[in-house]
Amino acid sequence: MTLPFTKAEFLALFGAYNAALWSFALVLWLASAATLALVLGGKRIDRAVSSLLAVHWAWSGVAYHLVLFTRINPAAWVFGALFLVQALLFARAAVGRIPLRYGSSGTPARVAGLALVAYALAYPLLTATGVHSWPETPGFGVPCPTTLLTAGFLLMAAPIRRALLVIPLLWSLIGGSAALLLGVWTDFALFAAALALLIALVAPRRTAGPVAGGPTG
Repeated sequence: MTLPFTKAEFLALFGAYNAALWSFALVLWLASAATLALVLGGKRIDRAVSSLLAVHWAWSGVAYHLVLFTRINPAAWVFGALFLVQALLFARAAVGRIPLRYGSSGTPARVAGLALVAYALAYPLLTATGVHSWPETPGFGVPCPTTLLTAGFLLMAAPIRRALLVIPLLWSLIGGSAALLLGVWTDFALFAAALALLIALVAPRRTAGPVAGGPTG
């Protein structure tokens, strides 16, 4: 497989993203880290988590795919549309009658999910030290860390909703394959996310177990 752009063009997009949008990316990172801390603390902020993930996918779809990535890859129009569909799915989950209960899955899925969320939060530092020098390096709020963060939270959620898994699984495969061609080793974790999402997709439907805490938020 060949790409319609060079690695230099690819990294230049991140330079433009980080220079213009670093403040929003920082706010998104802080909100995501705080959300993880609250979920691990047993707080029932389930609707807020789905809302945060909706913002992640809408932001990544518009700010990265539609505004930036379309400059070097015509397929970015399709990618952007898929990301907006995923944002709508999370928005629907946020206002639905029965919300996902994040942090309610069984131990193996919860551990795997926590590992992916932690990796997504560490992603900006890992890419800045291992891929390219700042600012021409993938940061937060772009498709790959968004997918890793989402996969992690979904693995920690119950009841499982398979419709929410499909697009993150698809992007895990697309982004992981591109990482092989571009040498972005931090994105190789997408293959682990793809495997975990695939298992969740084909496994028997799980339901939420008893969780301490107040009403769902």
